[in-house]
Amino acid sequence: MKVVLAYFLDLTFGDPEGYPHPVRIIGWMIQKQEKILRKYAKDKETLKIAGFILCLFTVSMVYILTYLILYLAGMVHIYLKYLLEVLIIYTSLATKDLSKAANRVFKPLREGNIIEARKSLSFIVSRDTDKLEEEDIIRGVIETVSENISDGIIAPMFYAFIGGAPLAMFYKAASTLDSMVGYKNEKYKDLGFVSAKLDDVLNFIPARITGFLVIISSYVLRYDYKNSWKVFLRDRLKHDSPNSAHGEAAVAGALGIQLGGLNYYFGKPVIKPTLGDKKQKISLRHIRESIRIMYMTSFIGLLIFYLIDILIRHLI
Repeated sequence: MKVVLAYFLDLTFGDPEGYPHPVRIIGWMIQKQEKILRKYAKDKETLKIAGFILCLFTVSMVYILTYLILYLAGMVHIYLKYLLEVLIIYTSLATKDLSKAANRVFKPLREGNIIEARKSLSFIVSRDTDKLEEEDIIRGVIETVSENISDGIIAPMFYAFIGGAPLAMFYKAASTLDSMVGYKNEKYKDLGFVSAKLDDVLNFIPARITGFLVIISSYVLRYDYKNSWKVFLRDRLKHDSPNSAHGEAAVAGALGIQLGGLNYYFGKPVIKPTLGDKKQKISLRHIRESIRIMYMTSFIGLLIFYLIDILIRHLI
């Protein structure tokens, strides 16, 4: 029930502005540790060791601190512990924020303000956005929404049902590590190696669950669920990451569009594998449709996880 309450809090409020979000605190921890570790780690081998220490310390401390906070709250009053756990799980979910981020790009595009749309997109993607045309901006939004259905909603929800707030925050710590140091570039390929691998392991099951949930959502919303299934099976492993393409492929199939292709990063062209087929030209309405799929996927995921949780508790 805690996860259900947390989910509806997220749907209602999202992340309040100025709120000391746990992910920001985790990010601060990672930055401080990286700065210290880089003073001693200079070559490939020591950087990998430093990366192991960075990963182990971050996820362990986040789990332990979350557990201790809830334990101490329980000593004061059981209801205080319950409330705190709901609030912590609530911070791990990003359903409304994902929708808000997409709509911040949608609105200026609808008004014909492509400069503002490029600027808004730059806050949610790592690619260069300053020269993108409308179709590529729309594609960037849909890719962000569909990829983050797993990372921002289904995965933390999955771990919250399994191990409550401590495990949900353990996942968020690993995810934050991956987003900050899990790159394959010269600077982070060694320091971020362990963090990237842990993120791959933790997302393996949630990413695949997400793909199936998107297909079910497509059926409920009367999108092309058969094509969603077809493209999911065909394209879900096209990315270098073993997990990132599952949600994208299923959404691309459901909407009959093609994602991926040419992007620029720091001025350099990068061609990503294409997901889906060009049955339709990408248009503004596809942003709204991807948001609908995201909301429905999150709700169906919550419902299925909740029913399984009740069943397991009754069997035990």
